[in-house]
Amino acid sequence: MGCAIIRAMGPSSAPTAGQATGLVLTAAVEHAGSPRLGLDAGLVAGIDPLGVRIAVELPDAGVAAVWIDFSSPAAAAASAAKAAERGAALVVGTTGLGPEAKHALVQAAHRIPVVLAPNTSVGVTVLLQLVADAAQLLGPDYDLEIVETHHRLKRDAPSGTALRLAEALAEATGRDLSRDAHYSRQGDIGPRTKAEIGIQTVRGGDVVGDHTVYFLGDGERIEITHRASTRDTFARGAIRAALWVRDRVPGLYDMRDVLGLTRR
Repeated sequence: MGCAIIRAMGPSSAPTAGQATGLVLTAAVEHAGSPRLGLDAGLVAGIDPLGVRIAVELPDAGVAAVWIDFSSPAAAAASAAKAAERGAALVVGTTGLGPEAKHALVQAAHRIPVVLAPNTSVGVTVLLQLVADAAQLLGPDYDLEIVETHHRLKRDAPSGTALRLAEALAEATGRDLSRDAHYSRQGDIGPRTKAEIGIQTVRGGDVVGDHTVYFLGDGERIEITHRASTRDTFARGAIRAALWVRDRVPGLYDMRDVLGLTRR
């Protein structure tokens, strides 16, 4: 099965795709002006040549059965439209998607299968299930807080993973995230309400991605943490999603579907 990596997050994705059983890397795409354009994707990744030159144009129809996109919101929207036009399944790990980009993905999902995951890590996908189960079991007497930490260059905040964790908590407890999410606290804010889901952001250094969900009760607390020490974990999850999505019917999926976890 042919696979295209679109504006990959660093060099990790290309060798992972090239080495995965059942996948052959057939295209690699970068943004215009990238110093990697024209170079062999394997050599850029520090492995043997793969015979795939990094290009700026999206693949033609039939070149790749699945596209994997780690790019920007605008680029992901364009990739979704082109993938639908050319009949390729799509895995999107891009974060910071606004309403227009999300709409483009929903529209594409009417024609092709799309896996949309702000974090393609298998561990984070399991984390989503764990925190939802914990929130339901602990009940309303425990306050819910999320703290995420990323490297200094990350542009969007909170992270897409933190927002997805907040959504999982809200879904599990019947909260309205548009009303109950609190992204910062300053000054005389008064007592914390029971419905709040706090989402706090830390930026600095070269942190790949840390996420902790706090369940804070009277006299005790539970902390569930996921730490990513390498971006390879996101690449491996994306490849797993690519292998899964190819033969699916058109629709919008996420990593829970890929792992066979129960949707809530």
